[in-house]
Amino acid sequence: MTVPANRRNVFYQQDKLNSLRLILLSDACHSSSCKLFFSNDPVKIVKAKGQYMYDENGRQYLDCINNVAHVGHCHPDIIKAAHEQNQLLNTNSRYLHDNLVDYAERLSKTLPEKLRIFYFLNSGSEANDLALRLARQYTKHEDVIVLDHAYHGHLTSLIDISPYKFRNLEGQKEWVHVAPVPDTYRGLYREDHEDAVTAYADEVKNTIEQAHKRGRKIAAFFVESLPSVGGQIIPPAGYFQKVAEHVHKAGGVFIADEIQVGFGRVGKHFWAFQLQGEDFIPDIVTMGKPIGNGHPLACVATTKEIAEAFAATGVEYFNTFGGNPVSCAIGLAVLDVIEKEHLQAHATEVGNFLMKILKEQQIKHPIIGDVRGCGLFIGVDLIKDQAERTPATAEAEDLITRLKERYILLSTDGPGRNVLKFKPPMCFNMEDAKFVVETIDEILTDMEKECLSQ
Repeated sequence: MTVPANRRNVFYQQDKLNSLRLILLSDACHSSSCKLFFSNDPVKIVKAKGQYMYDENGRQYLDCINNVAHVGHCHPDIIKAAHEQNQLLNTNSRYLHDNLVDYAERLSKTLPEKLRIFYFLNSGSEANDLALRLARQYTKHEDVIVLDHAYHGHLTSLIDISPYKFRNLEGQKEWVHVAPVPDTYRGLYREDHEDAVTAYADEVKNTIEQAHKRGRKIAAFFVESLPSVGGQIIPPAGYFQKVAEHVHKAGGVFIADEIQVGFGRVGKHFWAFQLQGEDFIPDIVTMGKPIGNGHPLACVATTKEIAEAFAATGVEYFNTFGGNPVSCAIGLAVLDVIEKEHLQAHATEVGNFLMKILKEQQIKHPIIGDVRGCGLFIGVDLIKDQAERTPATAEAEDLITRLKERYILLSTDGPGRNVLKFKPPMCFNMEDAKFVVETIDEILTDMEKECLSQ
C-alpha cells in the first residue's frame, strides 16, 4: 500500500520529534565530550543483523564502520554460546574453568609459538595498559616510542602515548617519543623514495639516539600493526623488522596493537603484523574489539620471559572478570565462526574486489588521491589537489553525510579527517562493495557538477 505524501510527511515529522526528544535526553545525561556519529542528524539504531543495522522505522543501513561486530552483528552462533554459558555459570575468573584453558589453547594456535602466555581482560584499553606495564617491568626502563597520530586507548596511561589525544590536552610527556608514521603516500618518505623502509626505520633509530642523549632509556616501541586513526596506513613490508632491531638493541620490546586489525581482517593472515613477513614476531601482542564480537573481551599475548619478569615482583595480577566463562565461550565461538565461514578467504576476495573498483573510481574522480588497504581494512584518501595532496576535509565530511542519507554508514579518519575508512563486519560481501562504490561514484559526480556550477 502506498502511503499518501501528506501522511508520509506526518511520519517524518514524528520521527524528527522522537529523535529530538532522545537527543535532548541524551544531552542531559551524557557529557558533551561523548559524541554521536552524524551529530547534526544522528541515527537511532534499534537492531542489527550481519552487516546491516536498522533504525526505529525499519530502514536498513549498510554498516561499513563496525569492526567490533567482527563476524557480523548478532551472529546466532555467538548469541547461542553466550546464552548457553550464561545459564550455567558466569563468575570471577580466579576459579578453574575449561573455557579459559580451551580458549587460550585455541588462540595460541593462531600465533607464533614464542607468544604462549596470555592475560585476559575486558577491553582493548586494559590490554594496552597491561602491555605497557609488562614492557616496563621486563626492561626496567620507562620510555615509549609511538607513531605520530597514534591512538592506543582511553586510560590515562594510554592517552599519554596517543599523540592523537595528548596534542589537544597536556602535551607530550618527557618519557614519550614520537616517530613519523611510515606513510608512503603523504608522509616524509613517499612512494618514489629509493628505500622508504630503511628511511622510516632510521627515523626510529634517530629517535632512540636523541632519547639516549637526554639520559632516557626505551622500554617499548608501541604501534598499531596497521595505523588506523593515523589514516588507514599500510606500513611497508620490512619496516617492523628494522625497527625491532633498533628497539631491541636499545633494550626495549616491540608491542603490536592488533585491537583494530586482528582476527583475519587483513585476509591473507590472521594477524596484521604477519604482513611484515614470517621472520617478524612482536614481543607483545594486544587484542580487543573483534575478539568478542561486541562482548567485552580482550587479551595480551607475550613471551614466557616477559611474563616471568612481571611475576618476579611478587605482586599478584588478576582481573576480576577478564576471561570469565561467558567471555571465553564467546571468544571460542568467534574463532569457530571465522574458521567455519572461511572469513579470512572471504576478506581477501571481497577486499581485493573493493580495492579494484575503488581504484577505478580513483581514475574517474581527481578527489581520490590514494586507495590503500589489505583485506577488509581499506582507506580512501581524499585530496584537494594532486600536487600537494592537501586533505579534502570538508568534502570528505560532505560525502559521509550524503552516504548516510543513502543508508550507508561510513566514517573518516587521519590527521586531516579526509580518509574514508572501511572496516566493516567480515560478512560484508561483493554486492555490498558494489553498492557502496556505485553510490560514492554518484555522489562524487554530483559534487563535481555542483562545484562546476558554482
